[in-house]
Amino acid sequence: MSDPSEDKATRAGQLDVLLETIRSRRSDDPASSYTASLLARGPLKCAQKLGEEAVETIIAAASADRGEMVKESADLLYHWLVLLTSLDIDPSEVYAELARREGVSGHTEKAGRKSDAQS
Repeated sequence: MSDPSEDKATRAGQLDVLLETIRSRRSDDPASSYTASLLARGPLKCAQKLGEEAVETIIAAASADRGEMVKESADLLYHWLVLLTSLDIDPSEVYAELARREGVSGHTEKAGRKSDAQS
């Protein structure tokens, strides 16, 4: 039986592997690489695709179709990483923000964002 912590690390590493694949395709020919074609069209197109995948994920969840939910979630994560790449944002920045919020009530965190916006 494998060590559960190793399995968790391997699964978490899948996003890193996917990110490196996306980054490596940035310079590929857009005619032969879907990722390159998205990146070539810029952040707005990447954001649009992420939105489409978010809607498809919501529809899969609403229909309680587990298989579709898994597939659409994978598409959503892929398009999220493509969008971050198009904006030159490393996911580690997002992970750091999540770590900053750890242990903070969601209500407290949201209230803090409202006061920051009003400043």
